[in-house]
Amino acid sequence: MKKYLLNRILQIIPVLFIISFVVFVLVYVAGDPVALMLPEDASESDRQAMRDALGLNDPFYIQYFSFLGDLMQGNFGTSFRYNQPALPLVLERLPATMELTAASMIIAIIISIPMGIYSARKQNTFADLFITGGSVLGKAMPNFWLGILLILLFAVNVQLFPVSGRGTFIHLVLPALTLGTGIAAEMTRLIRSNMLEIFSQDYIRTAKSKGVSNQVLVYKHAFRNSLIPVVTIMGLQLSHLVSGALITESVFSWPGIGLLLVQAVNGRDMAVVQAAVIVIALIVIVINLLTDILYRLLDPRINYS
Repeated sequence: MKKYLLNRILQIIPVLFIISFVVFVLVYVAGDPVALMLPEDASESDRQAMRDALGLNDPFYIQYFSFLGDLMQGNFGTSFRYNQPALPLVLERLPATMELTAASMIIAIIISIPMGIYSARKQNTFADLFITGGSVLGKAMPNFWLGILLILLFAVNVQLFPVSGRGTFIHLVLPALTLGTGIAAEMTRLIRSNMLEIFSQDYIRTAKSKGVSNQVLVYKHAFRNSLIPVVTIMGLQLSHLVSGALITESVFSWPGIGLLLVQAVNGRDMAVVQAAVIVIALIVIVINLLTDILYRLLDPRINYS
């Protein structure tokens, strides 16, 4: 296990190197940031002087190695929009994104686990068809559409929750519900299918023949053995929440990394774009590593070599 963890940690270095190269290339071909940093009436000599000061007239490989050297020191440059270092600006928004991510995952777990178990226990009944149909509908609905719908219903018409912003628990409800619904739909279907597969196993029939109660049979034997695929999808969805909540944060003006990244892309604030993408990539890598460790805790039979 220790050898496996060491190998996984060492793999982070080339992955981050590749990501840094891809991000730099995309930023390099995105356009000239000097056009946004200087006023429209700036002379061409002023523009050339700014490009020289920023190193934008250097060859591609020199710019990249300069960027890589700054990256190793934690220096992503300065945001021209906020006039402050990019990395602290991104890290300042990180707690808001993690708060939204955690709340969305909690909502997804609260919805999906009882629904998936109940649907499996009531296979081919009306309740099963209703839950399965609701899962398909929840997965098919785009997050931005659901978010706008929730705003119109609960913030504009009923006025139970605020439209946007962050500060109190009620500000968190609508964006967390928007993100958590889609994840809950996918997890519900996965839990149902895993439970049905385990219900057909020999050891379940043996436990039934010994008079084991339904509660013990379902929750101790069947559900616990179905957790490995569920943990897999939870790890993937948690990564998706961190990296893919851009639209939801924009809809609700939630001050997280996603909203900051969208604003930075629109304003060509490339220092912030680079810092945000690298931070998100590092978080996703760590989540995947923790998911692998959790596999071993759930099933000691799993052996990493």
